[in-house]
Amino acid sequence: MPGKTIIKVDSTEAFFARGLERARAMDRGEKPKKAVSITFADPVDMMSVMSAQRLQLLQAARRKELPVSKLASTLKRDPRAVSRDIAVLEQFGMLKTRYEVNPGHGRQRIVSSTAEKFLLSAAV
Repeated sequence: MPGKTIIKVDSTEAFFARGLERARAMDRGEKPKKAVSITFADPVDMMSVMSAQRLQLLQAARRKELPVSKLASTLKRDPRAVSRDIAVLEQFGMLKTRYEVNPGHGRQRIVSSTAEKFLLSAAV
């Protein structure tokens, strides 16, 4: 699991400039820095993904791998709503899930964080 994931708002030009600089560094034989960054073009887009409930979900999953039902119980939320939020955060690479056998009850979906820390940055 990477140490941190940076979630930020930045322009398309800055995004491509960082990519170009990274490519030039690799051409010089430098190893790329191990960094995970999720960039949104607009603060509104970032906030539509990073709601208060999803931030709480990220915090809970960061502490310990948990089944969806336990996360929902811990957060005092409906399991279906938690599952929808997990799907969004998994799509953006902030959470990952796997299935494991739940003895006597079939299978359960286990949720874990993809980073130890998430840094959010936006300027309005």
